Amino acid sequence: MMTSIPVTVSLLSAGYCVHPEVLTLRGGTYRPVAFPAGYALLRHPQHGPILFDTGYSARFFQETAKLPASLYRHITPVVFKDGESARERLRKAGIQPEAIRYVVLSHFHADHIGGVRDFPKAQFIYLRKSYEAVSRLGPIKALRAGFLPGLLPEDFAARSLPIDEYSAKRPLAQGLPFGEAYDLLRDGSLLAVEMSGHASGMIGLFVSGGGFDYLLCADTVWSSRAFRENRRPHPAAGLIMSDRKEYRLNFDRLRQIHERFPGLRIVPSHCREALALWGTGGVK
Repeated sequence: MMTSIPVTVSLLSAGYCVHPEVLTLRGGTYRPVAFPAGYALLRHPQHGPILFDTGYSARFFQETAKLPASLYRHITPVVFKDGESARERLRKAGIQPEAIRYVVLSHFHADHIGGVRDFPKAQFIYLRKSYEAVSRLGPIKALRAGFLPGLLPEDFAARSLPIDEYSAKRPLAQGLPFGEAYDLLRDGSLLAVEMSGHASGMIGLFVSGGGFDYLLCADTVWSSRAFRENRRPHPAAGLIMSDRKEYRLNFDRLRQIHERFPGLRIVPSHCREALALWGTGGVK
């Protein structure tokens, strides 16, 4: 195992957005394709249920009801039905929102933070520069960065645990293209690495569970085909990236990981294939 303590991993989604595939995969089709807003429920033996991102919630539509934020839902159409939120999925499985102690945020795009207000007791774990990159933006620049500040609770700062301030570092498995990882819970169970490029300070997460190792790689790619077939996104996708050079670096790292660790389950947040293969269809 790549981590010291296994957790139970459930791969889920809350709503989806629609894009032409070609924007996310060079040579892809121009027809609209659904990209699920994926998140993960990680059931830790000591810390209980933990979320990695949250997907969308109905609050997304409240926050995009007026200009300029309403441009978001027109540029990136979102489909979300009642009962699909992380909160409702967990409730149906007997997990109350108050039971979530930690929500790990890969980055601050709306499709990843859409449900954070639904977990009133959770502390938020993220890389400091990820939040700093968006927190002081005006409405237009925030929209361009995919950030809707109203999705965050008013006491967000008080409930924050920036990993570069609170977490220790530890070595990763030999052969991985990262020297060290942030040990989020200081027990080796959740190991985070910076994978910036798509968004500043974006993190991926190594976890182990059910006899498998996982890399939850957030939006380093939008589909498994991208790293498997070495197909980067269309150049136009660079318009929404925080840093194209960093994106290329972490895309290449993902390719290396795939080649060196063929048994590792690499899970992009918006990949229908990964969700179909390894998603549980419900909470474990």
